[in-house]
Amino acid sequence: MPKSTMETPGFIKNLQQSIDDPQHWLTRRKLAAFGVTLIVAGGVIGGFERSRSEPAIQAPTVVDLPVPDRSTGTHPLDDAPPGPVPEAIAWEPVKVRSGQTLDGIFREQGFSIARLHDILALNGETQGLTRIRPGDVFEFERTDSGELKKMRYALDEARFLLVHNNAGQLSAELQQRDISAETTTAEGVIDSSLFLAGKQAGLSDAMIMNLANIFGWDIDFVLDIREGDRFMLVYEKLYRDGEYLREGRILAATFVNQGEPYRAVWFEEGEVADYFAPDGRNMRKAFLRAPLNFRYISSNFNPRRMHPVLKRVRPHRGIDYKAPRGTPVYAAGDGTVIRSAYSKANGHHVFVKHANSIVTKYLHFTKRTVKKGQKVKQGQTIGTVGSTGMASGAHLHYEFVVNGVHRNPRTVPLPKVQPLKGELLAAFRAKSAPLLTQLSRMESASLYARRD
Repeated sequence: MPKSTMETPGFIKNLQQSIDDPQHWLTRRKLAAFGVTLIVAGGVIGGFERSRSEPAIQAPTVVDLPVPDRSTGTHPLDDAPPGPVPEAIAWEPVKVRSGQTLDGIFREQGFSIARLHDILALNGETQGLTRIRPGDVFEFERTDSGELKKMRYALDEARFLLVHNNAGQLSAELQQRDISAETTTAEGVIDSSLFLAGKQAGLSDAMIMNLANIFGWDIDFVLDIREGDRFMLVYEKLYRDGEYLREGRILAATFVNQGEPYRAVWFEEGEVADYFAPDGRNMRKAFLRAPLNFRYISSNFNPRRMHPVLKRVRPHRGIDYKAPRGTPVYAAGDGTVIRSAYSKANGHHVFVKHANSIVTKYLHFTKRTVKKGQKVKQGQTIGTVGSTGMASGAHLHYEFVVNGVHRNPRTVPLPKVQPLKGELLAAFRAKSAPLLTQLSRMESASLYARRD
């Protein structure tokens, strides 16, 4: 074999001499660095040898290198103080069963009854723990020995009552829950009923009733509703601890009834908290147009009506609201009960006297919940729907009398509440402007879509 192929290249000899020199920097490196050097050198030699022959593809060589020890090393972030780690509590939930008491729950959990009595004596909030209801949830945290360490109870959707037991030292505090609101919109067109249109718009029954209640002083949501009527609303969705909780308040709404638009905006300032029309008029009137959440009206005001029981023409000086037995009936306005009694014709009935020589009458109750001489507020329950007296079925017969003359409850002009004035009106205009702008855009888009 020719000598040239057997001789070691000069730079390799120099490399070997350097390694043999104990003072050379290479001998002071760790084995890992030396291994890297050998790998590089091997690559160079391989390239040198391949330069004498045809190029070939070789499988890559995988070399395990020691990982440097970082236990004593530093990093720019290492100097940052560690953030607080939230306390993770292993709560044990217990749902209250029918007939169960907190005393019984403590016994089942193996907690001291004497400790429970001490908890109930802490303050007024803990005393209220004796008035629990089925479905309520108590949460407990135990010590390592199984004793009570903490107890948590939801007082309402926004607050917890938290009880601590630190080595026998008891304390209680109110813990606020994180509730946030998100503003969203909904709209719908009525084909058959408001409830169906509201459902199709993604609204709950409660939200649909809230919408009807806002405009209930101006619109009869049974007799006045027509196909093609539409609504738009801006409302809140509430989230608790990051999870959806429920629908919140309606902030602004438009209801178009038989081509006539009605608008309302929520306004809260000081002692004022209600819905107002864009010009500052209170949506609320002195009287409710209908004194209950009715299903439908079975008989309208008719002075020549054929009586369903007597089978002869007899004036019907009011409106019959057919509703399920037991449906609450409200006082239509503030006033004083002047009659609460039973008679063969009227069954259980209540008469209420109001200002401006107005009297409202409510007939055929299953039961009455107010007494003669009692003061009542608008919306207060005064009885429940029934069929007592001369009635063919469960319904409320409602009359509206002004200066001794019967008036049609559906059409009689209702006294209005005082509108906003002065600084309150200016504040309302400022707060309502963006909401009214949003409603106007929704109305325009809805009208444009209907024309298309």
